[in-house]
This record gives sequence, structure tokens and C-alpha cells, in this order.
Amino acid sequence: MLMSTRGEVAVPDPALLRRFDVPGPRYTSYPTADRFVEAFDAQVLGNWLGKRAEATAPLSLYVHLPFCATVCYYCACNKVITKDHGRSSEYLAALRKEADLIASRLTGSRQIEQLHFGGGTPTFLSNDELRELMALLTERFPMAPKGEYSIEVDPRSTPPDKVAVLGELGFNRISVGVQDFDPQVQKAVNRIQSFEMTQATIEAARKADFKSVNLDLIYGLPKQSRATFARTLDKVLVLSPERVALYHYAHLPERFKPQRRIDAADLPSPQEKMGIMLDAIGRLTEAGYQYIGMDHFAKGADDLARAQQQGRLHRNFQGYSTRPDCDLIGLGVSAISKIGPTYSQNVRELDEYYDRLKQDQLPTARGVLLDMDDLVRRSVIMSLMCHFEVSKEAIEQAHLVKFDEYFRRELAELKPFEEEGLVENTREWISVLPRGKLLVRAIAMGFDRYLKNDERVRKYSKIV
Repeated sequence: MLMSTRGEVAVPDPALLRRFDVPGPRYTSYPTADRFVEAFDAQVLGNWLGKRAEATAPLSLYVHLPFCATVCYYCACNKVITKDHGRSSEYLAALRKEADLIASRLTGSRQIEQLHFGGGTPTFLSNDELRELMALLTERFPMAPKGEYSIEVDPRSTPPDKVAVLGELGFNRISVGVQDFDPQVQKAVNRIQSFEMTQATIEAARKADFKSVNLDLIYGLPKQSRATFARTLDKVLVLSPERVALYHYAHLPERFKPQRRIDAADLPSPQEKMGIMLDAIGRLTEAGYQYIGMDHFAKGADDLARAQQQGRLHRNFQGYSTRPDCDLIGLGVSAISKIGPTYSQNVRELDEYYDRLKQDQLPTARGVLLDMDDLVRRSVIMSLMCHFEVSKEAIEQAHLVKFDEYFRRELAELKPFEEEGLVENTREWISVLPRGKLLVRAIAMGFDRYLKNDERVRKYSKIV
């Protein structure tokens, strides 16, 4: 086991990156959401909510707030573009109804240790609406004293007074959307946002004693180059967030309608895009950020880095988490829940969401009940994604399998990664070496049985 390499990342040769740069899932779950089936419906979810008393997993809550005042052309999220702020009051009433339906079926502890507001733009809500939403949630799901409570914010709708309200409501982590500070890039993606505005939001968060500030960036956007993104990174390092997310832009206009407004001729070439990514990794690690995995970086003193160092890191639909593996309740359109060995997802369309709730039905659209094989493969994949290593003995003890026999075919397919010095496979461990960390998704894909001879793999974005 190469414990000393856990916080290290090395950049392989660009040709090697291109060789293994294949389309693949992000593994916020296993099986991934595209494997959910409609046979898993509201009744099945209700049954599993009723079984929670038998479990000891802590509880997490996710709330999807879909409204945005303007559209960002790169965005692939489930969102509703509107300038009518009156629409949020109807949505809050629906969230109240859904929370009641969940609470009436849920057994076991209702205290939440994690809360995350995502979107859309959660800060589309006014200060009074945010207070109303937190009140209706905490009446049904009380917050643990030392929990992790995070929210995604857009500085354009999050002035310092709103940040102060968020702190008063109990939020202690904030994720700030930036993507790029270059004016030409911002114009090309329809997101004009000054450095000063972003700085004011972050300074307000620190004044309100938020424990951690995350800053979101995207590489591969139109008008970007290595030179322009270097200037963005200069400003990021001035802001000095505790965490940085460096996302890869996947241009899929056939799937995501807003991306059709982006001129493909303005996108950086594959070589330039890879250069932007490699430059950013170098700058961030030189500045003291640790490579957590996928597209996340954190300062060494941040809880995320400490959780990885201590083997406590987990991964869920919001990304990496410092908390133990939780049951998750998702509220709102398209929100995903995880209860016991199940995943389920709400309907995606707002009108259908409202209609289901008016009929006193949970708005569940689809889901999946994991079988034994799913559970063992999930353990392996999540260990790779979070810790860059798998203890074969731990898998054998938890799932009563003989690792090398169970995964004989998968270990044979791992050989090309071993030969290139990306992975080490010993009798006791599979370890992703520093040169292989940027390709951990490709390595994890080898253990995903759903990808075998499946054309759906082409619909994923590329890894790099």
C-alpha cells in the first residue's frame, strides 16, 4: 500500500493522457443514474423509507432549487430560467409538501448531519424565502450541532447581506461559482461577473465565519487559452479559497440546448485545453493545494484534505464529502435520494413535480435496488475514487468474496495501466500511482459491469 502517495499527483506524458482519455462516468454513484429504472417508483421508495429504523446510517439532505435569472451557455444542470421571482413561492410550497410526505414515511432518526442546497441558483431566493425554506426543513429534519451545511451561490445574486443571512441560518460552507474571470470568456458564456463582486461575496463569507469557501472553475470554455486562464488563476490565488473545483467543459449541444449558443470555433483546441488543465494543476499544487481527486483541490488544513489523509473521504451526488456514508434525502425536481441499498430520482419537469405532489404522491420517477454484485463493485469504485487504493482484504471481509477470483477479468484488463506505471496491483492492494491519478475514472471504469459492451458509454463526457 502506497500511503505516502495519497496526497501526491504527477502529470503523465500528454500522449499517455490522450490514450486513456475515454468517455466515462463521474461516479457520484454506482450504479450511475442512467441505470435507474422506472419500475422503482414512489411506493418502493416509501417502503425503504419505512425500513430506516433498522439502519444506523446518519442522514443527509439535498435540496434542488432550479431557478436562474439568466442562462449560462455552458450549463448542463436541470434549471428553469426566469426573472419572475414570484415562481419561487409556489416551489417552496411544493417543497413543504414533499418534505411532509417524506417525513410521514421516514422511520429512524431525522436529525441531519449534512445539508446541501444546489441548483439552478439557490441564491435566486430572497433572504425571507431562504429563512422560510430553512424553517420548513428544520421543523422536520433538525440539524446536528456540528454538521456540514453547504450552499452553492452566484455572486451576482449573493451580496454581503445575503451571505450574512446564510450564516445566521446555519450554513458553514459556501461554493462560489466563477468559471473564469476573463471578460471575453464571460461574454462568450453569458456570465458577466467581476472579480470585485466575487471577492465581496467571499470576504462576507469569512466575516460570517464560514468554515470553508469553495471556488468553481471550468476549463475548455470558448475564448479560453493558457494565457487567459493563467490570469484567472492569478486572481483565484489572491482570493485563496480553501477548496477549488476545476471542472472539464464537455461540449454536448445535441444534449444540452443552451450550449447551442456557443460557437464551436471559439473552443480551445484539444491540445490547448489539455495545456490549460495541466497548467492549473501545476499552479494549484505549487500554491499548497492537495489534489483530492477528479477535479477537486483543497488546502492541507481543510477538512476535505484531512478526511482523505485519514481514509474518511466519501463521494456522493454533491461530490466529495468528509462525512461518513449517509442516507440521503433529495427534495425538489430531479433530486436524487439514497436510502439503504437504493437510489431514486425525482421527476425532472416542474409541472409534473407539482402534479404528483397535488395528488399526495412522492414525485419519484425512477430508481434502482442494488444487488450483491452492485454493492461489492460500488465499494471498489468508491475506494478508488476517494482514496486511490483498494484493500482487497477489506473488500473480502465486507462482501465475502475472494477478490482476485471475483475480479479475475477486471484485473486482467488492468494490465495496460500497470504496464504504463499508472497502477500497482499486489496481493493485498490495488494502488493508483501518482501518474495515474488524473485517469482514476478510466481505472474505475474497469470494475463497472454496466459498461461492458454498452453503447451508452459514448454519451459520457471524456475524462480529460
